[in-house]
Amino acid sequence: MIKRPPSYSFHFKTRKRKISTCSAAAYLDIPPPTATLPNGHKTLCFSLAENLFRRGRLASAQEIIQRIVTDSSTVPDAISTVDFAASRGINLSVGIYAAFVRKLVDLGEPNFAYTVYCESINRSIQPNASITNSMIICFVKLGKLEEARLLFDKLIGNGCVPCNAACNVILRELCGQEMFLEAFDCFVRIRDAKMQLGMWFYNVLIDGLCSKGCVGDAMEVFNLMPKRTSFLPTLHNYKSLFYGLCKRGWVVEAESICGKMEARGFFVDKVMYTTLMNVYIKDKKMKMGVRIFLRMLKMGCYPDTVTYTALIQGIAKMGYFEKAWILYNQMNESRMLPDAVTYHVMISSYCNVGKVDCARMLLNNMAHCNLVPSVHTYTALIAALYRSNEVAEIDELYKSMLGHGVFPDHVLFLILMKNSRRGNELQLCFLMLQEIFKNCCGLEASLLSGSININPLMNLEQEIELLLEKIIRSNLNLAKVAFCIYITALCERGKAGAALACLRKMVDVGCIPSPFTFSSLIMCFCRNGHSDSIKSLIDIMQDWGIVPDSATYSVMVNEYCQQKDLKSAFLVLDQMEEKGLKPNVAIYDSIISCLSREKKMFEAETLFQRMLKAGVHPDETVYVTMINGYFRSGRILEAHQLFEKMIQYAFPPSLDSYTALISGLVKNNEIEKGCVYLDRMLRDGFVPNAVIYASLICHFLRKGHLEFAFRLFDLMDRSLIEIDLVMYIALVIGFCRNINGVKQKLCQVTGASERMRERLLQLLCQGNFLPKKNILRFSANSPEAMKFFAFKLMYKIKGTRFMPNLYLYNGIIAGFCWADRIKDAYIQFEKMQSEGLCPNEVTFTILIGAHCRAGEIDHAIELFNLMNANAYSPDKVTYSTLLKGLCKASREIDALSLFFTMHKRGFFPNKASYENLIRLFCARHLSIPAFKLFEEMLAHNYLPRQYTAEWLLHILHEEERLHESHIVLDMMHNRAITKSVAETNQVVLYGHPFTSVALTNFS
Repeated sequence: MIKRPPSYSFHFKTRKRKISTCSAAAYLDIPPPTATLPNGHKTLCFSLAENLFRRGRLASAQEIIQRIVTDSSTVPDAISTVDFAASRGINLSVGIYAAFVRKLVDLGEPNFAYTVYCESINRSIQPNASITNSMIICFVKLGKLEEARLLFDKLIGNGCVPCNAACNVILRELCGQEMFLEAFDCFVRIRDAKMQLGMWFYNVLIDGLCSKGCVGDAMEVFNLMPKRTSFLPTLHNYKSLFYGLCKRGWVVEAESICGKMEARGFFVDKVMYTTLMNVYIKDKKMKMGVRIFLRMLKMGCYPDTVTYTALIQGIAKMGYFEKAWILYNQMNESRMLPDAVTYHVMISSYCNVGKVDCARMLLNNMAHCNLVPSVHTYTALIAALYRSNEVAEIDELYKSMLGHGVFPDHVLFLILMKNSRRGNELQLCFLMLQEIFKNCCGLEASLLSGSININPLMNLEQEIELLLEKIIRSNLNLAKVAFCIYITALCERGKAGAALACLRKMVDVGCIPSPFTFSSLIMCFCRNGHSDSIKSLIDIMQDWGIVPDSATYSVMVNEYCQQKDLKSAFLVLDQMEEKGLKPNVAIYDSIISCLSREKKMFEAETLFQRMLKAGVHPDETVYVTMINGYFRSGRILEAHQLFEKMIQYAFPPSLDSYTALISGLVKNNEIEKGCVYLDRMLRDGFVPNAVIYASLICHFLRKGHLEFAFRLFDLMDRSLIEIDLVMYIALVIGFCRNINGVKQKLCQVTGASERMRERLLQLLCQGNFLPKKNILRFSANSPEAMKFFAFKLMYKIKGTRFMPNLYLYNGIIAGFCWADRIKDAYIQFEKMQSEGLCPNEVTFTILIGAHCRAGEIDHAIELFNLMNANAYSPDKVTYSTLLKGLCKASREIDALSLFFTMHKRGFFPNKASYENLIRLFCARHLSIPAFKLFEEMLAHNYLPRQYTAEWLLHILHEEERLHESHIVLDMMHNRAITKSVAETNQVVLYGHPFTSVALTNFS
């Protein structure tokens, strides 16, 4: 029995007859009549149907009932017709059901139509195309979009063509809910069925797909529109597609759209020219950007402040700040007043070149022009002040920002957090959220040194969450900024779970997260070793309607490359291309750099060619990365050829490319060629910088040319070249590692090599305008002189403007340890912790190694146990260092115990560790454990030294273990560790004569 509204009389008889399967598809598109059938005519139709049924012509009777239902103009008329058929025993056919459902849907009774549809299913009536079309419309009206889509897919899957009404209603609903990707999928199916759609759908789909970043799909709809609708694209269509292409970086296609617009007689306006120019400039195609600018002038479209600002920004980013300043002055001379964005570009450019005073002068000029700087302008200036070590000025500038009503954002928080003491991220977050809540009215305490009043019954995270609730109730826009800051702070502390929960809360209250927020979470997941969860995070991002941009994917690729997870990095690259996103050159450079560091230059070359085929133009950074990779792999000729090819492709060699080439040549002992390019670099007007000095000094330190390294450092210091923190750390480690082995590490060089080194030094003097005769010569023969210089360097680092970091302290601690000054190392160890820096596994390993070298093995074991007690996980290097110390101290039981612990932790000893253990057991005449270690060493494809193998063979011979001796001897023959037995006359191991006669006994 079909359920119905109570106002209608409606009953069916359930006599079972064979139901006709007559199709009612032909009636679906017939519009309902505007007037009700006359009662007399309706009575005659009923009588005719009844007579036909009595004569056994059921199908004809059902057709008449179906026609009456179709022609009914009201729901009661349709119900009375169905009631008549049921009362006379005329079984309802699929056609009658189709007409009835269609009539109920058209007359605004979708609930009743759904009831009739369910009744037909219960009566085992198979719905035809007409019923399915009607139910698609019915489900959409009932808000059951998913059910409508399932029926739509089923209808097309059965080879049927949906009606216009069903296509229109489902597409309109999908577009109304901004489900443009699903709408495009339906559009493709409709297109394949050759159905016609109105112009409205094409307009909405193009706009919606462009807003979602699916410009490839939008172009497909755009190209199909004139073929299917006989309408040409409107100006709005052209602009929607143009801006969508520009947003995705498809600049060539965007310019093609401009050409089609002009061919149609449409005018490309100033905003479109500026947008196109911006895309070229962001892609570092400055010549193309200038070409668009000149074309703009030629077409009579005069630039405005925004256009000039885009040009200034592009020129400044390319490093031509003087030209940017000339253009800025030209804009002022044209009586075109700079706006806040123009000032921001110029201030940022000054900050990038280290001219902080000029940047502050421009900031003051903004006040005279009644322009309020944005938070981004203040952020650029604060970052520059940190770099120039003017920390006292930062607090004053921050207060000035608050006084102008500018509240901080997540980028400024990131800058302040990176330059503050580690562990204070949540405190800084709380202070910033207070500023946001007070709408930048200021705090009594300073941001950098102020105290925080926290409820003793609550922790800092609870206080921040309460503050967040207040901000949410006050202003959702401010709440979005506050959420981003809090999530960034949680990610920096490694609290990925809390950050993800905060992100969900952010969405629940109606704040849309920015891609930057997701990037912070991605980096946090990678650092915590949960890189497999990134895909789920991207899925969440897309479920919330946030399209990952190139910056998000770039962060993912960078993190994967830092983790050396090249498989995941390539997977991200493939996903971007599948989604129509064009990977930028920085993403390719990250993967190529990782491949080159792993010395996988064949794969790097393949990826480089793939980048070219994808239409991504390489920049100088990629070329330098490839050149460095070739040098790492020892492929000097390819590096030289690529450098020359870079020049052919209109990339004039810069200081970075010269530095890569010269350093690589010197490191590969091609000093003469390095001098040739250094001379060429000087003739091109470049001055040697800190990077080239650092690479040369570190190279000669590794080679043991200590005196020459001293002279290079002295030349660098007197040339007033600023030394960065990384350089200081490298110097400390390099010098200190040579302190105790000066005489052994001094290398003998030939006269030709000496002459080339002097030539190199002379060219460096020429580049820094220093006379060669003033270069000091150091005596590297004295360990005391070496120690004095190393300690002087350490204390010089402590007096610089650099913020102490873990790497610096590890370098200083390592220096003191290598100089056998463990007490001084522990003073630095404690000072590091007092400054808020926690030691890591490397710090403990350095100290453990120092105790082992000093013979203080118990102290080393104590430190190792302290690591485990404080949740520091020893790594393979830590185990190997302690194992070497235990072997040196002849503590075989402790060494074997540590060896088994390594296995349990999933670490396998390296070759040196195996050899140390074998020698220890040989010294103790413990041949069985020594032989087992020997076999395990071979199983890991480690080849023991001749010295180790012969000693083990000697011990086995003494104990008359012939079987084991044969195994060792076979290995010695098969793996060419020693000469054949016949050629060996006598081997002396630690004073034990081992004659050829003894060897013959084993044979």
